Amino acid sequence: MEYSDIKRLLDDMGNSKVDSLDIEFPDGTKIKMKKNEAKIIETIEPRPVPTIKEVTLPAEAKEEPKAVVATENYKEVKSPMVGTFYSAPSPKDEPYVKVGDKVKKGDVLCVVEAMKLMNEIESEFDGEIVEICVKNEEMVEYGTTLFKIK
Repeated sequence: MEYSDIKRLLDDMGNSKVDSLDIEFPDGTKIKMKKNEAKIIETIEPRPVPTIKEVTLPAEAKEEPKAVVATENYKEVKSPMVGTFYSAPSPKDEPYVKVGDKVKKGDVLCVVEAMKLMNEIESEFDGEIVEICVKNEEMVEYGTTLFKIK
């Protein structure tokens, strides 16, 4: 077997799907050829992370009506949004209202923080605070009962 024959075998093997080749000639000469195993390198493209845009609504559209439910001589003030409930304007201040306090329509009852915006929740009617249904700094969902007023 000539050098050119071996070179042709190598080229043909490189262009084929054959992984290995063993040849034994009558004179006892053996040729073993084996392709290097290809390493598969998987690259993972970084995916774009969704971003949240802060949308500022006009002042008249910002206030959503609070749901009021009359049950057993009291009405419920519900959260108009998802956020964090705060009973006071700051941690050092007294709460806006306590159980037993008399409130009038328009009085601020608490603050719900949503997307770094502090939203004052006002009473929709006159009455007395019967129960504060949420703990300070607790997460609230849309429609969560915040106060019961009679």
